[in-house]
Amino acid sequence: MWLEGAVNRLKLLAIIIAALALGFALHASASVAADGDGGALAPPPETETFRLWDGRAPGATGDDAAQSPTLRIVRPPDGWANGTAIIIAPGGAYASLAVAQEGSEPASWFAARGVTAFVLTYRVGKAGRLPLPLLDGARAMRFVRAKAGEFGIDPARIGMLGFSAGGHLAATTAAEASDAAAEPADDIDKVSDRPDFLILAYPWVEGPKLNPKGNSDYCMYSQFLLGGPCEPAAYAGYLPTGKVGPGMPPTFLFSTDEDTIVPADSVVRFYTELHANGVPAELHIFEKGQHGSGLGGSNPSLSQWPQLLQEWLRSHGLLPDPEPGDSRP
Repeated sequence: MWLEGAVNRLKLLAIIIAALALGFALHASASVAADGDGGALAPPPETETFRLWDGRAPGATGDDAAQSPTLRIVRPPDGWANGTAIIIAPGGAYASLAVAQEGSEPASWFAARGVTAFVLTYRVGKAGRLPLPLLDGARAMRFVRAKAGEFGIDPARIGMLGFSAGGHLAATTAAEASDAAAEPADDIDKVSDRPDFLILAYPWVEGPKLNPKGNSDYCMYSQFLLGGPCEPAAYAGYLPTGKVGPGMPPTFLFSTDEDTIVPADSVVRFYTELHANGVPAELHIFEKGQHGSGLGGSNPSLSQWPQLLQEWLRSHGLLPDPEPGDSRP
């Protein structure tokens, strides 16, 4: 019994380590993927970075970069902006951020289609134990919406895209959205943090089931993500699948059958909850492709998911239909 439990804990630890290694590897990646139409991504014409809070972020113990969440705006080329905006939360197992493959590259993809993109640098690691990253996600939505006029976007067309752990952040932001913060610190906190649409790429939406003979699996995840002693009930409270309700925004989801970090069946269960609550949702499960694939890279099948997303965005009025002779994607 003891040996079996030890083996299971080692397997779970291996998954966590693999996820961390993947996050750091993606963080270092600087490759540029092709877009869904087969053309090269256009370089972003303009970027600027904003701190989410003027002062120290809630829960922070210092003002260093690791504890100061930011948004980096990637604007469409002049004359291309269509009023839609997207906040992008890269993955990285809440230990690092894959800012290239799951941040900058998707931002360029959106900007090339007239969507104003914001790459969210949220708190991770020891400086970002849950729920601090979730505070950053909610604040990012409120920040962009409160300043929609300054950014030239429609406050009713602001979405959120999350990869892996960033998908957990985005899904939780949508599931726990409110019209204003419980205790507003400023005018930004007085607007809604609900995304108007949601895009989840191989999102972490579930955790290990509670072992009827013990809490070892929960403990490993709980201690890693929350820090401190094992609290299975507290950890379970951070799983967004159980929080899905009819107020969730239209959602696009994609995953792969080969994903060993976030099994596709967990994403299917999240979709099922959306469907049961009458939330418009579209789900794509690809047979091939590993976790952390970003826009699909060189995989000829998986690289088609951005094209499917583009058509979904058009069907919801978030992208205009192409005009004859228009060079834009």
